[in-house]
Amino acid sequence: SGGLSDAMELSELIRTARVDNVQLSCPLQPLVRGTLCVTSHHLLLSPPAEEGEDQRDDMVLWLLHQNVDAIEKSVQNLGHFQSSRSKGPRTDDRFGSSSGTITLKCKDLQVIQLEIPGMEESLNIASSIEALSSLESVKLMYPFFHRPGGRRLEEGWHLYPLKDYYQQIAADTDAWRWSEVNADFTVCASYPSGVIVPQSTDDESLKKSAKFRQGGRFPVLSYYHRKNGTVMLRGAQPLSGPNGRRCTEDEMLLTAVLEGGERGFIIDTRSPQAAKQARMMGGGFESKANYAPWKRLHRPLERGRQLQDSFIRLVEACNDPSLTVDRWLSRLESCKWLSHIKEALSTACLAAQCMEREEACVLVHRSEEH
Repeated sequence: SGGLSDAMELSELIRTARVDNVQLSCPLQPLVRGTLCVTSHHLLLSPPAEEGEDQRDDMVLWLLHQNVDAIEKSVQNLGHFQSSRSKGPRTDDRFGSSSGTITLKCKDLQVIQLEIPGMEESLNIASSIEALSSLESVKLMYPFFHRPGGRRLEEGWHLYPLKDYYQQIAADTDAWRWSEVNADFTVCASYPSGVIVPQSTDDESLKKSAKFRQGGRFPVLSYYHRKNGTVMLRGAQPLSGPNGRRCTEDEMLLTAVLEGGERGFIIDTRSPQAAKQARMMGGGFESKANYAPWKRLHRPLERGRQLQDSFIRLVEACNDPSLTVDRWLSRLESCKWLSHIKEALSTACLAAQCMEREEACVLVHRSEEH
């Protein structure tokens, strides 16, 4: 009954389910006309029957609503102008010649434009897509409704088990162990149930370290470099705060990663100024006094709103066919997307050089709220 009620809830969001003679256009692609259908999770466009049997069997558009990132809409009327914000029923016959254009900007860089006959139908379709692409309940999303024919549903976590990777490491060294301290996900909600940690660190120490790290993300092994035995760890910033709070168990955990005389590098993907600001807000970084064998390197990487804005400008430039080569290169430079890619690759190269050339272990982190 729950599934039926969920399906009914989705169907109530569809204000117009089908419109004929819709024109689909995408950058650098020929125009296509067909029948547009709105389902609970997909937007479909099929070619008209008169274009042949082969085309009728192939769906021109099969777009998941959750792939839609932004919607722009406009309406045109040959009789007179009416804003897309106008409300109320259609009372004038001249609206029969109206049409609307919906532009869908998708998360996979697609930009899809739909020209829909009838202003009311256009606005209804746009309203339906807006509602279905921004569902709040995860249980209403497509994976919970999809039933693949001829396939047996399996537990996805077992396809690439982390424990198999641990067994490969254990065959080389006994310096690491498998811990299920997070079996019920209460220690860290964003870590798997099993993690790879230093052999000499017990689970109680891991729990205390987790309380000292943002989001419970205590340092865990992510990659083992078999050539020289170095590792890459991941974790979140320590919650040292403005008073310089310490956690002995956290310090011992990172000390246990290094054997006698070895050194490690902490790659903090924040600027020194951002790290200091985070410390004043309750976050922080590993101090030299308390983490002596580890050297901190700052390699700031953008994320969040600034990175998203840069990406949006890149997509807009890629989908503007009117740009000359010079103008395209100027737009590409101004969006700074390639600069972000360069910084990310340079940081990855630094981590690789630390492990390969310096034969040193690496811990990568930043604050999670940025």
